[in-house]
Amino acid sequence: MMGHRMLRCWNLPEGTLEGGCCMKSGSSDSHHILKKALCISFSASLLLIILALGLTGHLGLPYQHLQPSQAVRFTAPDPTGVLLLNHSAVVDQQNDRVTFSVTTGANQTSTVLFDIKHGLICYQPVHQESCFVWTMETSDYENVQSVLRASVHKSQFQLFVNETQRYTEYLGVLSASQTDVSTLGESLKLLCQDRSIHWTKRAEGPGKQRLVYFCIDICFPNNICVSVCFYYLPE
Repeated sequence: MMGHRMLRCWNLPEGTLEGGCCMKSGSSDSHHILKKALCISFSASLLLIILALGLTGHLGLPYQHLQPSQAVRFTAPDPTGVLLLNHSAVVDQQNDRVTFSVTTGANQTSTVLFDIKHGLICYQPVHQESCFVWTMETSDYENVQSVLRASVHKSQFQLFVNETQRYTEYLGVLSASQTDVSTLGESLKLLCQDRSIHWTKRAEGPGKQRLVYFCIDICFPNNICVSVCFYYLPE
């Protein structure tokens, strides 16, 4: 007498694998293995298709595009309100970097790099074979974060003399200090390649006996402009 044969099925949409993947007790082992392999292959293919559609947004799943580097431009008046200070910045959201290109009145461009990841600022003056590095403080983080936030919404900023706060920072150059280049990060090393790198530190001012030998103005979209002035400290 033929025993009752149990039937276990996994029902799939019609038209796929003859209506479903079924395994019948009593069939040959090779038939079971082939049937099971077909079921696993179909399931894996279906899962890959769903994941691919989800990542490309076809199923409405959220997908966040990386923000590429973006160029933004700043225009701000000098303290007299007559001349315009023009400079641009390349904002790298992914690596937390902002690189300013500052143009002076003589139409010469210098570079200032804010590297948030390493907590450093680097100034490369025009026509000088040196770079000047100093550590970021709380105000520096706040100012550069304002650039990162604002650059998401627009690419041009016009600052007005009656709305802009200005202050001056003095940095003393530690000319005799030795700089460990390996601690500076790739972006800073690339900016200062083949140049001597000098550490600086904030100071109250150069004093009457020493002269400031150059300054640079940097403006931010939070209506703050900073004049950074450098001078050499006594050896």
